[in-house]
Amino acid sequence: MTETATSRRRAAFHTLDVAEVRRLTADAIEVTFAVPEALEGEFDYLPGQYVALRKELPDAEGKVQEIRRSYSICAEPTPGEIRVAIKRDLGGIFSTWANEELAAGAKIDVMSPTGAFISKHQMTGLNHPELIDTDTEDTFVAVAAGSGITPVLAIARTVLAANENTRFDLIYANRAAMDVMFLEELADLKDRYPSRFALHHVLSREQRISPLLSGRIDAEKLTALLENVIRTDQVDEWFLCGPFELVQLVRDTLTGKDVDPERVRFELFTTGKPTRPEGHVGRPVQADDDGDNFEIEFRLDGLSGEVKSPVAANETILNAALRVRPDVPFACAGGVCGTCRAKITGGDVKMAENYALEEDEVDSGYILTCQSRPTTDRVSVDFDA
Repeated sequence: MTETATSRRRAAFHTLDVAEVRRLTADAIEVTFAVPEALEGEFDYLPGQYVALRKELPDAEGKVQEIRRSYSICAEPTPGEIRVAIKRDLGGIFSTWANEELAAGAKIDVMSPTGAFISKHQMTGLNHPELIDTDTEDTFVAVAAGSGITPVLAIARTVLAANENTRFDLIYANRAAMDVMFLEELADLKDRYPSRFALHHVLSREQRISPLLSGRIDAEKLTALLENVIRTDQVDEWFLCGPFELVQLVRDTLTGKDVDPERVRFELFTTGKPTRPEGHVGRPVQADDDGDNFEIEFRLDGLSGEVKSPVAANETILNAALRVRPDVPFACAGGVCGTCRAKITGGDVKMAENYALEEDEVDSGYILTCQSRPTTDRVSVDFDA
């Protein structure tokens, strides 16, 4: 059974020193943070989880603002350090700054690891080695694109090392060979586990010997890959990480092949909807005591809070809570990461998007507060649940 304590603990920021910055590609770096012994418990994690980074940076107009960005951990659990990969995004304030200016010795606020993109198999109980299942024969398949390789690499390294009966297939899509992140590390995995790790590079802008591995992954190519390269009926667990369009394509294709959704784990690094605003500290909203307001109650770190939210403002639970408690946990504010997860304890809400919660979590009353707006006069949520 998968450890859940680290995946659903209360996230908090701690200031860490940057120990090393290593160039991966022209547009990507690996950043290693030093974790002091006193904080090792706060930064215990499972492969596949992520951390949020927080930094004050000037925007295009020179106005300094707090920026939060989430990045998956790219290494198997190692005491004393956390490693993430940061790929430059077009127009991305944080990723551009990191790729151009971040260096060893810098200090950055790093949130304790969280995230549910982890294996449901017992072998990922890595922080309790005695619980790792070393006898079962499992087959894992991952489909990743670009920086989506980051959590997949951590998972692959871990499960292959933990169990000599494990097989791992990776379909990794990029534009060209020069864009492939962790190229050497993937080659090392192939050399170390030649009979158990299969790597299939698909390049959209370079011609490869096999037409199947050249060009963009569309429905036709994906079907061919699954019919000629991967035996879907023999896969115990799937890991999908990349842009919305690719992840959704793979999910739909697997559904069409009658793959049990419980075997499919996925994570997005973008929803594919650039019009969706990314939150930083919440947009300004002012309640009118004489006007029409929703009343929102919330519990966080054992303390109760209340805030009024104007009906006309169409404000999310997260935005409202941030106005009275700046330490309310969040990272992406786009429905992707799940950091702002809370449980409804009274009233009702409408959740616009959900790319982070499992179906059983939603059925149990959990919501993404960044995507949820009240539909009843009074709403209560519990961030501690």
